Amino acid sequence: MIHARVPFLIIAALTVGLTLSACAGAPPATTADSNGSPAADVSAASAFNSDDVMFAQLMIPHHEQAVEMSDDLLAKDGVDPAIIDLATQIKAAQAPEITTMQGWLNDWDATEDGMAGMDHGTDGMMSNDDMMALQDASGADAGALYLTQMIMHHEGAIAMAKTELSDGSSADALALAEAIVSSQSIEIAVMDDLLVAN
Repeated sequence: MIHARVPFLIIAALTVGLTLSACAGAPPATTADSNGSPAADVSAASAFNSDDVMFAQLMIPHHEQAVEMSDDLLAKDGVDPAIIDLATQIKAAQAPEITTMQGWLNDWDATEDGMAGMDHGTDGMMSNDDMMALQDASGADAGALYLTQMIMHHEGAIAMAKTELSDGSSADALALAEAIVSSQSIEIAVMDDLLVAN
């Protein structure tokens, strides 16, 4: 039996995530000079530092793996519908954030080479063996494994986002980092409840 607060937490996570993601995805504000032309010194490309670049480079593959894990689960039969709903929510939130961060790297003239900086075990990334275990699992076992892995995955993302909040400069990247900390903390609470219920 799923706890009564689980649906509320899922709705709350969606609300917080969508609200903050909308803020993070909004185009940067610009000012205009006396001729009405945007002022060059407030462009998105100028308002970032190396920590913002690293945040995007590391978070893109991190999000990509979360989407892959969710896709693997969504392809299975016999999984608790509440876990299916959560996986759908995670995929819906993280896929557009990948596109947003790729756009930042393009604007910042930076490459997507974040995997080189990944330290498996401390960033929540799953190993190849972990991914294979999820692919091979079925039914209720797959649901429980997905929750267990995604909790660790979210904890890694939250740690990375907190580093960005401490060291970053880009207003858009900072807004996304704040959204990740808020929404994924709520999702971890949901997943803890689902693990107890399953």
